[in-house]
Amino acid sequence: MTEYTVDTNLYIRALRDERAASGLERFLSEHAPRSYLHSVVLHELLVGATTPKWVSTIENAIAEPLVRRRRLVTPSHRSWQDAGAALAQLASAKKLELQSVPRSFVHDALIAASCGEAGVTLVTENGRDFERLRTVIRFQFVAPWPNGDAGS
Repeated sequence: MTEYTVDTNLYIRALRDERAASGLERFLSEHAPRSYLHSVVLHELLVGATTPKWVSTIENAIAEPLVRRRRLVTPSHRSWQDAGAALAQLASAKKLELQSVPRSFVHDALIAASCGEAGVTLVTENGRDFERLRTVIRFQFVAPWPNGDAGS
């Protein structure tokens, strides 16, 4: 059975929109035993949290249930190497200008490499960037919400 981790963009949308929150909640409920939190996603969410209330919501509603169950994808040394090599490969093929790469794309490379290493499928709305990364990193990603309509 496929194991999943949800990308930052879907959590942000869920934090801002009740319908999106409902879809994410249904997806995570349906796939609870196969759902993971990616450490880079948690990092991105916390960096963007502008109030103590947002930090608390992220830590208690998103992170805590999966951390408690040790359902985490955390980049290993190998993932860091693979992400760096992938970015260098895209740059050498003239498909990427490293000086103008947004931090989020570097994070996406790390997410892709670690998902590939862990065998976890990323659920994301950011198909364009991950399609580009899939040319140099072996990993799987899908659009929301796989295996059923969870409110997309």
